[in-house]
Parts: sequence; C-alpha cells; structure tokens
Amino acid sequence: MSLILRLSYTTKLTVKMPEPLKNLYSKQLLQALCKEMQRSYGAFEAGRFMELVLDDSWAQRELKQRMEHISKSLHKCLPSEYPEAVDILQRVAPKFVGFEYMFFPGFVELYGMDDYEVSITALANFTEYASSEFAVRPFIKIYGSRMMTQMSAWAVSDNLHMRRLASEGCRPRLPWAMALPEFKQDPGPILPILEKLKADGSEYVRRSVANNLNDIAKDNPGTVVNIAGRWLGNNPHTDRLVKHACRTLLKRGQPEIMRLFGFVNPAHITIKDFAVQEVVNMGRGVSFSFTLRSAKQPLGKLRIEYAIDFMKKNGKPSRKLFMLSESQNTGYEKPFHKMYSFRKISTRKYYTGTHGVAVIVNGHELAGGLFELQAPVEPSS
Repeated sequence: MSLILRLSYTTKLTVKMPEPLKNLYSKQLLQALCKEMQRSYGAFEAGRFMELVLDDSWAQRELKQRMEHISKSLHKCLPSEYPEAVDILQRVAPKFVGFEYMFFPGFVELYGMDDYEVSITALANFTEYASSEFAVRPFIKIYGSRMMTQMSAWAVSDNLHMRRLASEGCRPRLPWAMALPEFKQDPGPILPILEKLKADGSEYVRRSVANNLNDIAKDNPGTVVNIAGRWLGNNPHTDRLVKHACRTLLKRGQPEIMRLFGFVNPAHITIKDFAVQEVVNMGRGVSFSFTLRSAKQPLGKLRIEYAIDFMKKNGKPSRKLFMLSESQNTGYEKPFHKMYSFRKISTRKYYTGTHGVAVIVNGHELAGGLFELQAPVEPSS
C-alpha cells in the first residue's frame, strides 16, 4: 500500500513536519460519514456515533487504532444482524475513496469471519474504494485454500482493484498488516496468482506483484531467483516488475541476480581519492567523495551504492544502503561527491558517536571510512 505524505511550506520556504496521517480522521470526515450513513440508514444516530468515536482515548490512538475504533463504533450504531449492517456500509462506501476509509473492510474483518459468502462479496466491493488488503488476511489464515482459490479468481477479474487485492492481500510481509508466517515458510500457494498477474495491463497491479516477490525474496531468495530468470526478457512491463521485485536481492549483492542484470564482479575497478568528512554535527550533513578507476577496460555497467553504518542507541552499528548511481559507463574514470543529511526526520532517530560510510560497487564493498556524529551546534546568543 502506498501512502502519500505532503509537505507544507511557510512563506519563508521553511519545511514543516508532515501532518500525522491519523489526523485525516477529522471531525469533517466523520460528519460527512454520518450524513451518508443517515441517507442510507435512517435510524443511524449521528450524535451517538460521534460521541463513541471521539471518546476520551481518541487523541492517543494512532492511525490503525483509529481505523479499528471507527469500525467498532459503526457496529454499535448499525443493525445487529451482520448481513444487514454490511449491506448498509456497501451502499455508503462508494462515496468515500482513499486508504483512510479502510474501516469499511475493517468492519468485515471484525464482524464477518463467520459469514464467509457475505464477507467475501463485501471485501470485493469495498476494495475498489478503500483496499481490503488488511481485512482479507484473517480469512486467509482461517479459510486457507478456500480463500486462496478466491484470491486466484480475483486475479482474473475485470476490476483492477480486485486483481491488485489478489496479490497485495497475500503478501507474506505486508507492512502494518497481520503476518502470514505460513507464506514466509512456503510461498507456493501465492505463486500461481503472481503468474496470472505478471503481465497485467495495470502498473498498479504489477507494482503489487513486484512487492509480493520482494517480500518472498527476504525468506526464500532462491524462489525469486528462479522466477526472475524465467520472467526476464519476455515483456518490457514484466522486466521492470522483475527489477523492482529483486531490489532486496540486488542490495544484498546476490550473485545470480547481479549477473542476471549484467552487474559483473568489479575486479577491474579500484577506488582512488576516497575522502570523508571527519566530524559532522547533528542536523548537518556528512560529505564524502571518491573516484572509480579502471586501468585496462571501460568501467562497464555499474550499480553504485553507499552504506551508512549508523550508531544505534545500544552502541552497536546498523547498516543502511542507499542508491547512488546505476548506469552503463564507457569511460575509465568516474568521480562522485555525495552528502548525507542528519537533519531530523520522523522515520529515523540518530545517535551521536562513530559512524561509518562505505562505497559498494556491484555488490562489493571497495572503500570505506569513519566519521564522528556530534551533538548539534547550539545557536549563538
């Protein structure tokens, strides 16, 4: 699932922190939901629903907790018979499009596990407006092969959202979602679905297939190596899918995948003039530079990455790889200069201490150095 974060800027062009996604659940959104619920179900008590949702714990709930809480609050304001309640929600759902409305399929996950036929129809309907990729996973765990047969049927649907659900819903490592450890151990039941979707006409669907394969690669790399070898070279769209699917294996420098994409052992390449800034203050950037050199033949096709060995809270390093360049090079030398920013971000916490930086060419580490990350500079009075 892709979530789009929008940055706001002041008139002075200073960057503000993105608004937390949980704040999408505003009073205006809830009031719009109440209005449509009342149109579809006259007995819907909007005031009670608003009180249930905006309870004393609302402010402390995070995004997924708020999704679930809205589903539970809807349940208290709808008919007690599940088929009747979910029918009302299916009439309302087309008015609300976006991932924040995943509380509709979330209702099915919470209350529809014992009514398979009604629930599967509802999940298929809801996924066109707010993906059912989270809600479908408990059905996979409980109904097993029956549910995977349904996923396979969705894979040949005329509706691209259902086709995407067929792949996205059974990803072994779908972020934010219930884990499917049985597919981490054996992804076999997933593979026929991905075969059906590998040349899908929608990039939206193909992207999901690539992400599913990338999940599989983390636990079963050999499976993805074999698939990549079979799929590559048959279709330009599928070629791009395979490249994206193999991103983890490429970062790991998996030899067969490196060769498959033309990244040979860089034995002919040396690094000269490697230099890294020795000290950097928190909030600033560390700069480093180097030149790739080949004495006897052109540099060739290169995938150039750099690694930062971040100091963690426990005093141990943790490596993170970043792409620097990927290209075909006919020359014999190529200089690089790069800066990595230690500006405060929400997705990574930095700690002072000794850090490392390394240059990795076609999966092989060719140079590296250390630098000290120090406390931020205090502004002068």
